[in-house]
Amino acid sequence: MASLNSEEEKQSIPLEFPDTSLPDSISATDVSDAAEKLNLLSVEDSISILKSALEYHSDDANFSEETSDHIRRLLQRCSEKNADFYLDDVENQIKNEAALIALHSPYSEVRSVTSPLGQEEDDESDSTYDPESFRVYLLAVIWTIIGAGVNQFFSTRQPQFSLTTDIMQLLIYPCGKVLEYLPDWGFSFRQVRYSLNHGPWSYKEQMLCTVYLATGISIPYVTQANIIVQKSELFYGHNYVTTGYQFLLVLSTQFLGYGMAGILRRWAVYPIKAVWPTSLPTLALSRALVSPSSADSQPVNGWTWTRYKFFFVIVAISFAYQWVPSFLFPALSYFDWLTWISPNNFNLAAVTGSFYGLGFNPISSFDWSVIGASTPLAAPFFTYFNQYIGMLLSAFAILAMYYTNYRWTAYIPINTNSLISNTGDSYDVSAILINGTFNEALYQQYSPAFYSAGYLMYYGSLFAIYPALIIWTLLWHWRSLIDLFQDIFKSLFRRRSYRMSYTKFDDPFMHYMSRLKEVPDWWFLCVLVIAFVLGVVCLTHFPTETSVGGFVLVIVINFVFLIPLALLQATTGAVLGLNILTELISGYMYQGNGSALMLLKAFGVVIDGQATAYITNLKLAHYSKIPPRSVFRGQLFMTLISCIVSIGVLNWQMGHITDFCDSAQEDYFSCPNAWTFFSASIVWGVIGPARTFNHMYPILPWCFLIGALIILPFYFGRRFFPRIFTPVVHPILVIYGMNIWAPYNLSYYTPGLYLSFTFMYYIKRRYVGWWEKYNYVLSAGLGAGCAFSLIIIFFAVQYKYVDLSWWGTNVLNEGIEAGYGQQALLAVPERGYFGPALGEYP
Repeated sequence: MASLNSEEEKQSIPLEFPDTSLPDSISATDVSDAAEKLNLLSVEDSISILKSALEYHSDDANFSEETSDHIRRLLQRCSEKNADFYLDDVENQIKNEAALIALHSPYSEVRSVTSPLGQEEDDESDSTYDPESFRVYLLAVIWTIIGAGVNQFFSTRQPQFSLTTDIMQLLIYPCGKVLEYLPDWGFSFRQVRYSLNHGPWSYKEQMLCTVYLATGISIPYVTQANIIVQKSELFYGHNYVTTGYQFLLVLSTQFLGYGMAGILRRWAVYPIKAVWPTSLPTLALSRALVSPSSADSQPVNGWTWTRYKFFFVIVAISFAYQWVPSFLFPALSYFDWLTWISPNNFNLAAVTGSFYGLGFNPISSFDWSVIGASTPLAAPFFTYFNQYIGMLLSAFAILAMYYTNYRWTAYIPINTNSLISNTGDSYDVSAILINGTFNEALYQQYSPAFYSAGYLMYYGSLFAIYPALIIWTLLWHWRSLIDLFQDIFKSLFRRRSYRMSYTKFDDPFMHYMSRLKEVPDWWFLCVLVIAFVLGVVCLTHFPTETSVGGFVLVIVINFVFLIPLALLQATTGAVLGLNILTELISGYMYQGNGSALMLLKAFGVVIDGQATAYITNLKLAHYSKIPPRSVFRGQLFMTLISCIVSIGVLNWQMGHITDFCDSAQEDYFSCPNAWTFFSASIVWGVIGPARTFNHMYPILPWCFLIGALIILPFYFGRRFFPRIFTPVVHPILVIYGMNIWAPYNLSYYTPGLYLSFTFMYYIKRRYVGWWEKYNYVLSAGLGAGCAFSLIIIFFAVQYKYVDLSWWGTNVLNEGIEAGYGQQALLAVPERGYFGPALGEYP
């Protein structure tokens, strides 16, 4: 940031900011924020800031093109400095833009949900305030026990039910207000006051408690999959899956990612480009609930409602409306109107169907639980648009594969994620097992596993995106990578090295956070070492048939992808996991060993997932100006509680629920996730990817090379033809959009495209004030109202099924889309099966 004027200069500059000089891209709220800071900047400072911003954000798609063009025009007029310069008050416009960028944030998205330094809870007198209070821990522990218990219990049921972070935010707010009535009992230690109640429930306490609960209610991956499949007699039935084994596995998988997260701070938290767009509604909700400001009541674009009032009106509307598509008129949820015209028309269902088709349907849903899953009001429009381009391109590729019967796909429904046998039925993994062990003779008598055209596209795009992501990161960010690892290396040999991390970043949030103590790198290293040791003990003390070498390899893979995955999510909102990559590598390493594959898959999925989850919450704390050490302590503690609760609930279920995980279980505790996980362990671990990808589908391994090469023209095009290959065209996001298939399709994303264009592009540019004030509150309100409604609907009419029968409920149960009649383009040949000859399977 450029240097500021002296105190005398600050006082000598009049604070005038005529509305007539404002560009359309700046809202009234931004103006009031910037006007308060206007006296801090000279014109020379402002010009320097704007030039630096243009250079720094030149390849940043989140930095709007309108803002860039406006800054260029201002700088051009400043260089000319004619009479119009003074007439049009260009100086104030320059200073305003510089104030927004240097004294708050260059992104309107961030400005809409945060306060600049010096306002509200972030003034100088508040710099010593620590939100890590007794009240926060009390609420976090209570609701973590409840949330983790409920989520674990119902994770094994179909349909599932879960408590979300939006719901937790709404629940802890009134609880926090009640705790304001606690007595002010406490003590002082080292000039810091510790009390049961130090005043009104604050925004920072609300956010810190939200961060804790976001961790606490997220149940471990292995309690939904590994432990059930390994322990239950319906699956592998391993006797060694004791309570000790479960704790070792759960704690190791959950905390390894936290240990790695220390690396990510310098890459995905400190840089201002790391926006984490899909996390912004969480900030908007807490600010609407707890921290209303005087500016909140000022009208924008004719609207005078406060965020608080707007939020609860949206919650009420969303709560009431959700009963319509979820119970009263479910046809609105999957508005499959094109197939209703001719329910038994196979081609129509294959192309337009919402369940088994490709979803080419311009009006496909009126249900926020379907539409909102793609975060259309949070993800940047350029992210959504690039992904949708990938969806369209891959949809036509799927049609080409299917109607040319590529690798027998025409004998299978076009977009199912079920494995299919050579008779067209669902693949029965038990038919090739004896006592849970693969039998070659039974396999040759039964069938290979076949994939649908949509499932092949899903796998192919994932195989392509992994090398593409690595090369994209190396080509575009190699200088930053070198600086990052140099900084990490130096930090290991210097005292108070965490202070060094702040000095390389210069923005208002970092200026404020520099007052607070960062988490030393060795804290993260200790967590990493302890979690690693627990994992080694788990694998070696018990007969897991998994080597430590395989465990180390999975950790290395996660380390390699750690930064690219976090960077992708931080800048675009796109979330990518490593489940397929770890399955592939583990399947080649441990051919015929389903147990080893399950364990390595768990580590491969969870490590980077936990790391990015921690960093997501750390960025929320960064925006809220909460001490990082508070986040570190609380997240580890809540994760530990969540692990204990989840293991306890699961073991109670396995010991007390009759026919647990059986498909005919009377209360629907059929463990759908566990069955999917078990099938994957057979296909990838027992049968192995060598049979599938080397012989059945040899094109898939080539997708790795295709993904690596496809980045190169974009990179060189960006360098030599920047007007054609703009930052708005993002090759990773296009490939990312290709892996939505099986079971999802275009019908899940098309309504979101309309909303994304309307709110994240059109309104954001035409009605900036309204967008900044209400957009993220609207997203949070729709999500919270929908979630509350689904809870009531679940217990009122779904847990014990209530039948409602009329056309709006029955139309979904008719024709091909409901599973009746012709399900594949081609019928099974007369010999009774398709594919390779019987007994000659690869």
